[in-house]
Amino acid sequence: MILYEYPFNERIRTYLRLEHLFVRLAEFASREQALDHHFALATIFEIMDVAARADLKSDVLKDLDRQRHVLEGYRNNPVIAQDVLDRVIAQMDRCFETLSSLPGKAGQALTENDWLMSIRSRIGIPGGTCEFDLPAYYAWQHKTILQRRADLARWAETLAPLAESVQLLLKLLRDSGMPQKVMANAGQFQQNLPQGRTFQLLRLTLDPALELIPEISGNRLMVSIRLMQMQADDRLHPSVADATFELTLCS
Repeated sequence: MILYEYPFNERIRTYLRLEHLFVRLAEFASREQALDHHFALATIFEIMDVAARADLKSDVLKDLDRQRHVLEGYRNNPVIAQDVLDRVIAQMDRCFETLSSLPGKAGQALTENDWLMSIRSRIGIPGGTCEFDLPAYYAWQHKTILQRRADLARWAETLAPLAESVQLLLKLLRDSGMPQKVMANAGQFQQNLPQGRTFQLLRLTLDPALELIPEISGNRLMVSIRLMQMQADDRLHPSVADATFELTLCS
């Protein structure tokens, strides 16, 4: 099954982008080739670009605090496993403390590393990190695997509090939804959203055997999904077939 996610606001969109980048960073950093470690470093710079938004850290801290108050409301509820609740709240407290203790924006400590910033300034230029442009970086790529991994881990460590916080918030958000099976008649699906409840994330699970691609749009009032199909001309065309998929709305 293929899972698609659609954010209803810019804050969740940013969280999903960060999660995607942190997953990519972990994947590239775990490999052995110098080229993979080059893309791991490029991913660190991408994370720094996203994290440079002035209100991102504040948004994450506010969301952690809000979720903590919500979870505290489940204290002494007989249908809630209190030990699990305690662990989640403790993790939330740890994320809040470590993120709030970071000076400035996430990754700001890396901006004080002139060598890293010299690479960052050229990595977006096509071929800008060739050995004749950045000989010191070229030499770093010839270090041992363990040395490169240790350096990447040290640089990524400054971003770890943000990574853990975003992953926890997205997990709690995803767990808030209840999946439902729905039908797209002639490739089209629309649903009015319940009033008095603010949804932040849509999750759509589709069978890859159908070879359909969803185009999703939505706002606080309604969700609209159009199923598309890639044709021989390498373009997407609307599907006119009925199809079922699983839809989850998360608040």
